[in-house]
Amino acid sequence: MSRGIDHIGVTVPDLDAATRFFVEAFDAAVLYDTLRRDDGPDTGRGLGAPAEVAVRMLALPGGPGIELFAFRTPRRDPGDLGRQHIAFYVDDIEAAAARVSRAGGIPLGDPRPGGNRFWYARTPWGGTLELLTHADPRPREQATDRRRP
Repeated sequence: MSRGIDHIGVTVPDLDAATRFFVEAFDAAVLYDTLRRDDGPDTGRGLGAPAEVAVRMLALPGGPGIELFAFRTPRRDPGDLGRQHIAFYVDDIEAAAARVSRAGGIPLGDPRPGGNRFWYARTPWGGTLELLTHADPRPREQATDRRRP
């Protein structure tokens, strides 16, 4: 039985630039580098990853980790492997959106008004992220006691 999400893996073109973005935008902390590109040809075999990959684990305050993968391959479009995004639950969507923008995120509009608010942005490398906050109580809480964040 699952106990929750431990971490999310994200492929990025530049490990250090992506690390700076998540630190500045979300107070992430670097935990460790799992693989470095110079560790040798067998290091990524257990992951099914090519030898020239670097992997770094970040911790988010109060949330799952983010595992960054940087491959030494030709640049690809973010949608080449399917549409993906990470959604961050925040208390103050305007403040969080401003912080993401200052860290290099590119807004895809303004935060939506109303009880369940959300806002999308592109990361500096072209990925998609979402900020969201919910009204209290949520309408579905009248029918169930299950709740996310």
